[in-house]
Amino acid sequence: MAFGVIIIGDEILSGRRVDKHLPKVIELLGARGLSLGWAEYIGDDPQRITATLRRTFDSGDIVFSTGGIGATPDDHTRQCAAAALGVPLQLHPEAQKLIQERIRDMYPATAATPLDLNSPENLHRLNMGTYPQGAAIIPNGYNKIPGFSIREHYFVPGFPVMAWPMIEWVLDTHYAHLHHAMPHAEKSLLVFELPESRLTPLMEKIERDFPGVRVFSLPSVGDAERGGVYARHHIDLGVKGEPEAVAAAFVKLREGVHLLGGDIVEHEAAGKPRA
Repeated sequence: MAFGVIIIGDEILSGRRVDKHLPKVIELLGARGLSLGWAEYIGDDPQRITATLRRTFDSGDIVFSTGGIGATPDDHTRQCAAAALGVPLQLHPEAQKLIQERIRDMYPATAATPLDLNSPENLHRLNMGTYPQGAAIIPNGYNKIPGFSIREHYFVPGFPVMAWPMIEWVLDTHYAHLHHAMPHAEKSLLVFELPESRLTPLMEKIERDFPGVRVFSLPSVGDAERGGVYARHHIDLGVKGEPEAVAAAFVKLREGVHLLGGDIVEHEAAGKPRA
C-alpha cells in the first residue's frame, strides 16, 4: 500500500496555474511520518481520467485526487470515477442537505425573493453531490460542499483552501493508525570530485549489506543561489530507512567515499571539505 496523488486540470498542464498540491501533500504526509509513493498529472480528458482511476482502484493504494468534482462542463472526475468502478452516479442524501444549506447561506430567502430550491439553477448545483454509488462524503469546512471517497480514493476540489484541510481530515480520521508507524531516518552528505559511476558499486554494496536501507544520489551542477559549497558541482549522497540501520549504513557510506578519494562536506558544515 502506498499513498498517491492525482492532480487533475488542463489549467495545470497549460501553465495557467502553478500546481501547489504536490508539495503540500508531501508536507501533510511528512508531518505524520508518512510519505508519498507516486503522483500523476492529468488534463480534463474523461477517457484518460477513467483509465487512470481504473488502474489506481485496482492498485490497493490510498489515493488523493484534486480537481474536477464541480458541476461545469469541464468537470469530469465524478463521472469518471463511477465509470472506472462500473457503478451509477447517485445523489448522496447528506451531500444534498449540505449543498442546500450552502444555497440558503448564499441566497437567504426574503418576503420579496423567496428561495426556490427546485429552480433549474439550484437543481443543477445538486450535481456536485452526485457520486459513484456507495461513496461517502468528505466534509468541507470552507463552504460546506463536500468531496467524496470510495475504495480508499479521496476526491477533493482543486482549490487549495478547501482541498488541504479535507486531505488533513482524511489522514487524521481514517489513517491515524499509520501515523509514525514506521520510524524513518535520512542522512546524506555532499560528495565532490567523484562521478556517479565511481560511486555506484559502493551504493549497491550498501543496499546489499543493509537490507531495508535505500541509497539515493542527487547530482547537481551547482546551486549559485544557495551559494557556498553548494555552488560547486556535487552529489548529494545518502541513505534512508529504519533509523538504526541508517546510522550504521551512513558510517559505511562515508568510509567508502573516503576510500574512493572523494571530498566530503556534511550538510551542517560551514563549507570546508573534509579529507
